[in-house]
Amino acid sequence: MKSERVKKLREQSVNAVPYISMERAEIVDSVYKKYEGSGSIPVLRGLALKELMAKKTLCINDGELIVGERGEKPAATPTYPELCCHTVEDFQIMNDREKISFKTSERAKKVQEETIIPYWKNRSMRNHIVNSMSEEWNECYKAGIFTEFMEQRGPGHTVADGKIYKKGFIQFKKEIEQAIRELDFHNDDEALDKKNQLEGMSIACDAIMILGKRYSELAKSMAEKEDDPKRKDELLNISDICKQVPANAPRTFEEALQMYWFVHLCVISELNPWDAFNPGRLDQHLYPFYKKELEEGSLSREKAEELLQCLWIKFNNQPAPPKVGITLKESGTYTDFANINSGGLKEDGSDGVNEVSYLILDVIDEMKLLQPSSNVQISKKTPQKFLKRALKIIRKGWGQPSIFNTDVVIQEMLRAGKTIEDARCGGNSGCIETGAFGKEAYILTGYMNLPKILEITLNNGIDPITSKKLGIETGDPRKFESNEELMEAFKKQLKHFIDIKVIGNRIIERLYATKMPVPFLSVIIDDCIKEGKDYNAGGARYNTSYIQGVGIGNITDMLSAIKYNVFDNKKFTMSEILQATKDNFKGHEGIYNLVKNKTPKYGNDDDYADEIMKEVFYAYYNEVTGRKNGKGGMHRINMLPTTCHVYFGSVIGATPDGRLANKPLADGISPSKGADRNGPTAVIKSAAKMDHVLTGGTLLNQKFTPDILEGEEGLNNLAHIVRAYFKLDGHHIQFNVISKETLLKAQENPDEYKELIVRVAGYSDYFCNLSKALQDEIIERTEQAF
Repeated sequence: MKSERVKKLREQSVNAVPYISMERAEIVDSVYKKYEGSGSIPVLRGLALKELMAKKTLCINDGELIVGERGEKPAATPTYPELCCHTVEDFQIMNDREKISFKTSERAKKVQEETIIPYWKNRSMRNHIVNSMSEEWNECYKAGIFTEFMEQRGPGHTVADGKIYKKGFIQFKKEIEQAIRELDFHNDDEALDKKNQLEGMSIACDAIMILGKRYSELAKSMAEKEDDPKRKDELLNISDICKQVPANAPRTFEEALQMYWFVHLCVISELNPWDAFNPGRLDQHLYPFYKKELEEGSLSREKAEELLQCLWIKFNNQPAPPKVGITLKESGTYTDFANINSGGLKEDGSDGVNEVSYLILDVIDEMKLLQPSSNVQISKKTPQKFLKRALKIIRKGWGQPSIFNTDVVIQEMLRAGKTIEDARCGGNSGCIETGAFGKEAYILTGYMNLPKILEITLNNGIDPITSKKLGIETGDPRKFESNEELMEAFKKQLKHFIDIKVIGNRIIERLYATKMPVPFLSVIIDDCIKEGKDYNAGGARYNTSYIQGVGIGNITDMLSAIKYNVFDNKKFTMSEILQATKDNFKGHEGIYNLVKNKTPKYGNDDDYADEIMKEVFYAYYNEVTGRKNGKGGMHRINMLPTTCHVYFGSVIGATPDGRLANKPLADGISPSKGADRNGPTAVIKSAAKMDHVLTGGTLLNQKFTPDILEGEEGLNNLAHIVRAYFKLDGHHIQFNVISKETLLKAQENPDEYKELIVRVAGYSDYFCNLSKALQDEIIERTEQAF
């Protein structure tokens, strides 16, 4: 149940209008102008955070129990000029656009134009990246062959582990000082660099402790002026909590939540990580506090639930900072992708579900907020009761929580070189990405448009949309005599574009390592203090660079259409299908009917198509996985799109599978729209033929109408689908439970459906906040039935 307090705070959060706050930009700007060039960059970054935490406007909302906002109030959204120095025109676009807008005041525009742009225009990471890339990289980026995550945001996908609940930042600072004392300047050529990094980390510890001290003082001063005795006591309690954390380790459930939130604020204020920081295995971390206080009688289940609800609101108060251009197209949402894991296994391999796991499910159910995202980790040891409790929430139709296969997630990490203990204590963040929590920098570097690469292959290296030669000459496909020739040509093109992408990744990694360290984040990620290295420079225990493949369903069906109709059954020639796609199938109705309705397609448990999917998957895997990154780790793949499948589709003409020009691609590893005709069991059997363990995550969406999942039978059927898919070693599955009719009504009458939430890709969003193209894509997803 939501208390009156929580109802008011939730209403404030949901109704808050996102706007551009210039406070952070102005403070960081002043620090750089004062100190730049006078010391090391890590120290400069530490000083910037310290000054920000010392001067930023504090906010304690009426009635709240967990305190702290990134901006001056809920939905106040800072900019990060050191990453992306927006133009005044950008600001106007953000203010005026219909979807994902940020209100921008005249003062904000003036500050940007007169103060920020003159200093940061040529200093921003966005500027450094664009100017450091080759012409072919820039042309591929503009053409939509791949995207780049760090073009407007910093490296992210980092998750807290349990250390912040066991020690405070006084102790972290002492560890850093000890590491400085132990540096060996006689024998270690990197000793000075390590000293600079560690000094930056030490200053970052001061920053978070200053924030806690200021909140303690503010709460106390507010209590002195408060007439309501109950609220006065709450404010005095908040003051006491902020005296304890973050300087010292939390002692109570409430202190643990506040400790996490201070850490979260410092991570997302220091830089703008993609994706946002998150607490990971929150049920595991909180359970010892919960159990102890419950036994002592100092905490009730109801109070713990209210505190968690307050934390949920804090997440929802922080819109993802503004994006423009291609970066907006690949992630057009306010959601910042903090993803809380529940369930799974403990470090010793036993079942990880506890009372707090169920408590978190109750909070997810009651709050119905976009942020934080949530998931349940399901292993063979997970009680069916826990899975079914999650599914009862899912069938209410707003897409949370998503569901992950713990056993496969652990296998993925073991295969990537993690220890069994680190693997069991890890999980998933962002949309579906796998990582060792508190110990890994696993960075998404950008999406790869697999169907686009085939389109270029079918045009012998020419992009038919731009008429530019972006690929290599792999032969005129009209002269290919076998499907094998086509596949070899595709693999050569794939290698060509992966080469370009990885070279770009290495350059960007170096830029962030040298120009944009994150000393605060480095404090809380093993083994940055021990190694004396920044998180962005290889300091983490594990360092992975992901390139995300998009459109596996589409490219499979494209290749299936050619193999089946051109080479195997000779229904038409390569020339004829290429002309049909050039004409967007107008005047080629016979060919369109063949490829659309009479050709094997992925998602139907048809080995003809699914074997093609496997060949493409392994080609992509073999081309990416194992390539070194610049931080002592390697590149790996995962398969997800966020909203990029819409953008990628918009830069591709009609394709041989019958998809019309500019239409969205399939999301994740889901089948192409309308291709899956044999029910949900066939879909999961097709999807499971991919070797998920070789990836860092795959995303599978399924859609049901509410009536299909009614009653105990409907719930059991959904549970069987999940268990069956996971028995086949599927990585992840999520569900939309809504009818096409409802979505069409919402599209026609958005004012009547403002609260309608749907599952998009690895996240949920308000349907009315989505672009028309994305709305249409969700409407067109196949409605499954048992």
